[in-house]
Amino acid sequence: MRKRLDLVEVAARAARRAARYLRTVRPPPPDAWTEKGRHDFATEADRRAEALIAEMLTTLVPGSLVVGEELSPTAARRSGVVWIVDPLDGTTNFLHGYPQYAVSIAAVRDGVLSAAVVHDVPRGLVYRAARGHGAWLGRARLAVSPISDPRHSLVGTGFPFRNLDLLEPYLRQFATVTRAASGIRRAGSAAIDLADLAAGRFDAFWEPALAPWDVAAGVLLVREAGGVVTTFDGSDDVLDHGSIVAGNPAMHRWLIDLIGSA
Repeated sequence: MRKRLDLVEVAARAARRAARYLRTVRPPPPDAWTEKGRHDFATEADRRAEALIAEMLTTLVPGSLVVGEELSPTAARRSGVVWIVDPLDGTTNFLHGYPQYAVSIAAVRDGVLSAAVVHDVPRGLVYRAARGHGAWLGRARLAVSPISDPRHSLVGTGFPFRNLDLLEPYLRQFATVTRAASGIRRAGSAAIDLADLAAGRFDAFWEPALAPWDVAAGVLLVREAGGVVTTFDGSDDVLDHGSIVAGNPAMHRWLIDLIGSA
């Protein structure tokens, strides 16, 4: 158990280092952006932040492997400690000065998601979780919302901007959820969305296409706060490129059924 807590502390130190750097960076003009794919940008800030994170993680945990979109986008399935890192979740927000972006770091030990940190950079909030030890914001333990009536629910989402083939089915889902829920929010950082779910601010969340570094830390936050996270087909294995639906137990069941019907 102590090892899981130690991994959280290491992740928190690495995330804090990257957050300090990101606060010093002025968003570059569009001609300095690298387009990794349609609507999907990266900058020197992403790459530098990930290098700072990777250096600290591998120094403090020798032999560990860092998996991230800027370094080595491969599946985190090997034995030992694998770090799943998004150095700047919400890059487009960052580039436009919209204050909704985070550093996301998760540790997978022998194939099991074990530790997580989401550092909300503009607000300076640090969310932490360790498997079997709960999810925390500072000294406050996090718990998912108790809301079970969809009419009262606030639901988070993310648009399939990288894969526009999914746009039409997503819009059907969006229309169906809009008719049933109190409101829907889309702010552009899945890591912060999942932290908000773990903190009880959202009651549920869904997105059709995400990478493991987008969600790994947030998934553990939600699960340790008492929530449920699966793919659209109900699988618990979300550490791959694919869909995600999350919520407190009642709202997760409602949302996954609703998405299936749409």
